[in-house]
Amino acid sequence: MGEVELSCRAYVKMFLHASLFPRCSINGLLLSSSSPGGAVCVTDCVPLLHAHLPLAPITQLALTQVDVWCSQTQQRIVGYYQANACVSDSSPTPCALKIADKIAEQFDNAVLLMLDSSKMSADYRVPPIVMYERKDSRWLLKDKHTIMLRQWEETRAIAGQMLESGDHMQLVDFDGHLDDITKDWTNQKLNTKIAELASPANGNI
Repeated sequence: MGEVELSCRAYVKMFLHASLFPRCSINGLLLSSSSPGGAVCVTDCVPLLHAHLPLAPITQLALTQVDVWCSQTQQRIVGYYQANACVSDSSPTPCALKIADKIAEQFDNAVLLMLDSSKMSADYRVPPIVMYERKDSRWLLKDKHTIMLRQWEETRAIAGQMLESGDHMQLVDFDGHLDDITKDWTNQKLNTKIAELASPANGNI
């Protein structure tokens, strides 16, 4: 498997998801709008759950709905992310491995991304992520030199700025959508704000 590139939008939304539920395990799906082949470009993410991650029926419902939405928006599910409730533990849980395996059945170069909650502050100097790739039916640590987060300084600044202004309170995960179906789990408002902050007019890329 080759390189994986993580977009500003995808990272910021994962960061806000973890910040909204700091004492919970959280998870979500990684999406790509680029064509298959070459590097895997993670362009967006869909926050899923913030409690009871192993609940299979909800996870299956979420996977099905996100898959339908992706087919309508020329995207595909290319991976899975999770942050564990225990800050010192960034190892994949059986639940993480199971969902990642399911995604890998549909996408050969699927990635499993674990957020390192112990390093999730907005001023941390390197991306607080641990990424795994599937080889011979096993999930193995991915060479960090093949993981790209372009414009990390700008991305880190945007994540910190949005957290400071309380934008994480606007984030909707699939759990929240099930509680109130008027809430938008695709988080289009957040996407727009991230794009505005990342635009050259604001001094970022």
